[in-house]
Amino acid sequence: MNLLRWEVPGPYEVAFSTRKDGVSEGPFASLNLALRTGDDPDAVQENRRRLCGEVGADPEALSLNRQKHTTLVHRAHRGKKGEPGDGLWTDEQGLPILAMGADCLTIALVRVNGDRPMLAVLHAGWRGLLEGIVGEAVGKLGGRVAAAVGPAIGPCCYEVREDVAEPFAARFGSGVFADGKLDLWSSAEQALRDAGASSVERLDLCTSCNPDLFFSERRMGRPRGTQGVIAVIR
Repeated sequence: MNLLRWEVPGPYEVAFSTRKDGVSEGPFASLNLALRTGDDPDAVQENRRRLCGEVGADPEALSLNRQKHTTLVHRAHRGKKGEPGDGLWTDEQGLPILAMGADCLTIALVRVNGDRPMLAVLHAGWRGLLEGIVGEAVGKLGGRVAAAVGPAIGPCCYEVREDVAEPFAARFGSGVFADGKLDLWSSAEQALRDAGASSVERLDLCTSCNPDLFFSERRMGRPRGTQGVIAVIR
């Protein structure tokens, strides 16, 4: 399966999915992970099953939120789906957690010291990033945290209005906005470092620029599929 794996120290399996190697068709082709898109539910369930298999996780245990552009980061429970929120964390072995995006950021965080492994996954659009979802997640994990910033719409493509650009420039520095476009990748890195993350890796892959690899809200509109980040403690 065409996954972007994050190699991080500890008993962790973390992977960012692409749109490839699933069973969905049409605008959802092929590894769409979201049910609330108009796709065939059976196809979505099969896509999720395949993704879980790639990280050695039980698909019946998969936990994910009903994403609402909030700063809510919940403790995951085995098989629980649909709680409003945009982040999940766990310290439970074998419990896979999933966050999704189709231009918004997906971010993975792991604890790299302390008495037990912990990890989290986030969906962060501009609103959640600006309002502090990253700090919420880092605070849940505690200890020394490493993070990976996954694919999202890049500064090459993400045109925003001044009412979005101005608070980002004030919060993350004037360098995150240029020529009418916003740099979510750098903003996320700054948010993570401000929250105390000890290391931050970035994929710097634009979902809008790479139609063969990613779904994109800006490029495709709707209907369209959604990719994500999955993580599990081995």
